[in-house]
Amino acid sequence: MRQLRDYTRTRTMFVQERTRHKHRVDKALQDAQIKLSGVVSDLFGMSGRAMLDALVAGERNPRTLADLGKGNLVKKKPALIEALTGQFEDHHARLLPVLLSTVDHLTARIDELDRLIARTLEEITTPLGSTGTEEEATSVSARTLAEKLDAVPGIGPTIAQIILAEIGADMSRFPTPEHLVSWAKLCPRTIQSGAKNPSGPAGQGNPWLKGALGEAANAAARTGTFLGARYRRIVKRRCHANALVGVARSILVIA
Repeated sequence: MRQLRDYTRTRTMFVQERTRHKHRVDKALQDAQIKLSGVVSDLFGMSGRAMLDALVAGERNPRTLADLGKGNLVKKKPALIEALTGQFEDHHARLLPVLLSTVDHLTARIDELDRLIARTLEEITTPLGSTGTEEEATSVSARTLAEKLDAVPGIGPTIAQIILAEIGADMSRFPTPEHLVSWAKLCPRTIQSGAKNPSGPAGQGNPWLKGALGEAANAAARTGTFLGARYRRIVKRRCHANALVGVARSILVIA
């Protein structure tokens, strides 16, 4: 489980670093007055990457670059031509391949970590219970537990792996779901001062777990499930952040 935690945390750091480099690519294009990200939803999708590679290869004609757009971008050709009309100079042509190669390198390392995580999940087993002797005890792999977590609204395969790595597969250490929520620092503390009992900050907790739960809560808040309804109910009387914490708390209890 400690090895799984190392893999998932490293993957998280690599994903964050790749995102930063993707933003640097967009910044380099903006510096060249190319507003491609305003038209293409995914700058590193098939069409966006084809245009970036063509720019690196020396193509400067906006119409030729716009012809590389596929799917829904075909209908946006006039907007693409306008977005690709800029001042892409040799300086940008030397900088862009450096950034793109770094993104590709990080993507390859993330894929490698995905394979390591999948293999480690198969190796981890946890007992489900026993009917008598030790030989009769049944067990389940961590991969099966991750798949069950994936069924919870807002939780995807990656977030399920992070939750499992940070909490562990053995839930016997937490007597109740409320103990788990308290351990994760998702419930506010009560600070007594005389006759007053105001609520205080919940505490830092595990940043890797709270980050994953925050992503899950943000995704679940946009769904039509009971978690989305809970978010919309809380956000009417509390702020957006507090509503997400409430949804994250519910997700953790369900998981």
